[in-house]
Amino acid sequence: MHVLVTGGAGYVGSATAAYFLAAGHQVTVYDNLVKGHRAAVPDGAAFVQGDLGDKHALDVLFQTVPVDAVAHFAAYIEAGESMQLPGKYFENNVAFTNNLLETMICHDVRKFIFSSSAGVYASKDTAITEDDPVGPANVYGETKLMIERMLGWYNRVTGLQFAALRYFNACGAMLTEDGTPIRGEDHHPETHLIPLTLQVPLGQREAIYIYGTDYNTPDGSNIRDYVHIEDLASAHVLALEALDSGRDHMIYNLGNGRGYSVREVIDIAREITGVDFQAIETARRPGDADRLVASPERIRRELGWQPRFPELQDIVATAWRWHTTHPHGYAGQPPAEVTR
Repeated sequence: MHVLVTGGAGYVGSATAAYFLAAGHQVTVYDNLVKGHRAAVPDGAAFVQGDLGDKHALDVLFQTVPVDAVAHFAAYIEAGESMQLPGKYFENNVAFTNNLLETMICHDVRKFIFSSSAGVYASKDTAITEDDPVGPANVYGETKLMIERMLGWYNRVTGLQFAALRYFNACGAMLTEDGTPIRGEDHHPETHLIPLTLQVPLGQREAIYIYGTDYNTPDGSNIRDYVHIEDLASAHVLALEALDSGRDHMIYNLGNGRGYSVREVIDIAREITGVDFQAIETARRPGDADRLVASPERIRRELGWQPRFPELQDIVATAWRWHTTHPHGYAGQPPAEVTR
């Protein structure tokens, strides 16, 4: 199949584009490079620079590229920023996704894989299943939920087939068979816990901050489920195969089913790097849930998904390898400092 990967120059999108290619599909990456990196686009993928806000450009794209399916990763992802600039997130994540869906239907493309999020859920003390109540704690999560609802209506009205994959915390780096890191996190600004933590032993920041110590968790810091980007990428290949075999619509959690607190992540990073770096406790941020841990049993049972990197120590080790060999990311420039 020929897969259009929107946001395919980004962190998860580029890894998934590589997995589609390895599975024998053709890939065209469509990315405006506002957050993505041209160097992350895998060899063998065609690249078109463009914006989902430009409906004319989308129409030209679908006229010139024989698209069979779309995997959609193009979104703003910073939960904290979404609570400060909600309009930015509703426009880019929701309105521009609707541009893409409308263009697909106009060109009779009806297979869609959506990069959704665990942010659609409310906090829960036990593992979250796909049937649990939704209740986003921030605008970012709300935009993902709104898109899932849009997909449901497009499915009913137009026959769009879709898979919504609800990621828990994407992390780690993609390695070659000989262990060479080729894709990793390079966000500007960086907001994810693992890369921020690893910047401390690299000497790129003085300390890692623990935002909130009074959550309803054993050690007071919030708990998340961490899933490697290669495991996320493999799930997209399975979802594409399921759509191609006739599945109408699917919603799946992607996580390992085990939660780690912020303090535990920091301790594992100290263990992997061999550096006893500083962690500073500070106030909570708005929009952070106490605990989000997946039950991935549905996708394991229905699609046979099996994570290759279930242990956080292994995930952090791949991330550390990426950051030590690419200390300034793809561009070779120092990362923008993130203030607390």
